[in-house]
Amino acid sequence: MLFAEVAIKCVHSRPNGRPTMAGVVASLVRALAFDENLRVYSFSDLKSATKDFKLEVILGVGGFGSVYKGWVDETTLSPSRFGSGMVVAIKRLNRESVQDFKEWQSEVDFLGCLSHPNLVKLLGYCFEDQELLLVYEFMQRGSLENHLFRPGGSATDTLSWDLRLKIAIDSAKGLAFLHTSEKQVIHRDFKASNILLDESYNAKISNFGLAKVGPAGENTYVSTRVMGTSGYAAPEYILTGD
Repeated sequence: MLFAEVAIKCVHSRPNGRPTMAGVVASLVRALAFDENLRVYSFSDLKSATKDFKLEVILGVGGFGSVYKGWVDETTLSPSRFGSGMVVAIKRLNRESVQDFKEWQSEVDFLGCLSHPNLVKLLGYCFEDQELLLVYEFMQRGSLENHLFRPGGSATDTLSWDLRLKIAIDSAKGLAFLHTSEKQVIHRDFKASNILLDESYNAKISNFGLAKVGPAGENTYVSTRVMGTSGYAAPEYILTGD
């Protein structure tokens, strides 16, 4: 991890004719670090899949960067012609700091090896020069936050109580899986905007940029720097970091 951080800092200061440090790290990423089931995309692949990141295909914008609608082949996951094939969500992260790289890497580390019906599925990634991108399954209904707090929503937009209960149970199943897996995972940013809904309102937990491996062995707790979103984190965690 330290090597990766140093590499990101060195990207802008390379002698002519030598490969970029980001390129070196990308090669190591492909060879050593991440799950072999994830597809490695080139930046040109994802430019093609999103029609050169056109404004018309933006799904959302946040502090992390932007999310675009893209298209890939349903069988091979290869980028396909714009508007043809399976729809995916492509997150293009900001690349201004080492923290941005850490959050990108955390997404790949965790979602690359975790699989559960109530976790969003990561299909692949791109790390090329300074570009950091992630390719996910497309969640047709968007985030739970949009349904709960959408301004000007009509009565027909409101989630029924049955759907709300289903979403709560789905989310709890996802958290239970994280907390009881072989390597326990603490999400650290569980909130409505990070719960995504598919066409049938099945809920899946997303955004593992702040996730951390939980206690192991004889340890019964893990201390961390307090992370997450104010108003959603447990009060005892905010107070103690445990």
